[in-house]
Amino acid sequence: MQLVFASNNRHKIEEIQNLVPSSIQILSLQDIGCTEDIPETADTIEGNAILKANYVTQKYGYNCFADDSGLEIDFLNGAPGVYSARFAGEQKNDKNNIQKVLHELNGVDNRKAQFKTVIALNLNGEQKLFTGIIQGMITEIEKGVNGFGYDPIFQANDYEITFAEMNQSEKSAISHRGLAVKQLLAFLAK
Repeated sequence: MQLVFASNNRHKIEEIQNLVPSSIQILSLQDIGCTEDIPETADTIEGNAILKANYVTQKYGYNCFADDSGLEIDFLNGAPGVYSARFAGEQKNDKNNIQKVLHELNGVDNRKAQFKTVIALNLNGEQKLFTGIIQGMITEIEKGVNGFGYDPIFQANDYEITFAEMNQSEKSAISHRGLAVKQLLAFLAK
């Protein structure tokens, strides 16, 4: 089976490739010749995942899945949420986003947060959504060098280390994306 993963984020593509069985070939947007930026104009994580999947299916005709993820921080009323990649500006700079979060939470006791991923799957004319959520907290300093995005400041509940201190397989086993992908794979296996 071939499925397009509507992403140009090489970190996400590697993460997904490592999770799917070899019977499923994952194609990137580059593989299908999609070089344009797919609009992410929805005001929810679910909405952006649906927009991206629909764009690829309608314009290129492929079975496709797309994800959108966000960090939701209690003290910031769920922000950055759908704006996680652009929290510190349109340049989508991970370091700047982390610095902004740490600045906003400076001196704050409530550091509860969650990562949320929604995957929209368009398969044979039908659409299904899969959601993965991992609860945790924002650390006071960056720790670790693995992963991407907010991984150096996110520590999942019941863990003593950040996502950036975990190796890829440890993170994928518990992460928001890993949980959503497991649901996707269970569905595809039926």
